[in-house]
Amino acid sequence: MSISLDEAVELTRTGDVWVFRGRSVPDRAIQFTTNSPVNHVGMAVVLDDMPPLMWHAELGRSLPDLWSGTHQRGVQLHDLRDAVCVWANRYGQRAWLRQLDPPADGEMERAVLRTIARLDGTPFPSTAQLAWRWVRGRVPALPLPNRLSALRHPGQPASRSAPANPANRADSTGQGSPANPAASAKERDRALETAYCAEVVAVTYEAMGLLPAGRRPNWYDPGRFWSGDDLGLAADARLGSEIEVRVPPR
Repeated sequence: MSISLDEAVELTRTGDVWVFRGRSVPDRAIQFTTNSPVNHVGMAVVLDDMPPLMWHAELGRSLPDLWSGTHQRGVQLHDLRDAVCVWANRYGQRAWLRQLDPPADGEMERAVLRTIARLDGTPFPSTAQLAWRWVRGRVPALPLPNRLSALRHPGQPASRSAPANPANRADSTGQGSPANPAASAKERDRALETAYCAEVVAVTYEAMGLLPAGRRPNWYDPGRFWSGDDLGLAADARLGSEIEVRVPPR
């Protein structure tokens, strides 16, 4: 199924996901380093009588960031139509829309605005940082005393003398059990000294209550938002199938 860009812009709502796939060397590098079929993901923000916006992170600064009013790299808020045209025509990407069902409510939209205020302007990571963070996002996090013990005594079991801090526990998916959710959220914000597109969407979804709290942002990559993967959205929320968007040349 495919629709025109005009139709897609008319249909899109806050929380809808836009995914992109390109064939350039940088696109292939991102797909390879994140083991993903797509290389970019953004989230629609549609509020009141404002034009639809795209909330995402990218290296370029070809469009003005509508939150700061400047041209910047990294985490940005763009006019959605302009952003899709740039990704399709300048970057040579194919675009798909996945709609969130049920639609975001007013509280979710307020959470989106709070997240934009926190993260807008956060720098984009280098390719090396991106690959390393993707790997780290899939390795179980050990409590600090156990990590130190493993370094000092390789091949031996970690010491049990120091009990693990419950705030540091995480399973193989990166899901933790924070003792203080508010403090944990602040720690994750500080950890995002750089932010990749999938991390931005994931952190925003978490703030909206659509993803479980405590999971490390670097567990996510663009492929998590493709229908071949399962995000495990909360409650009855789901993302619809991909709808290919036909973008007119400029």
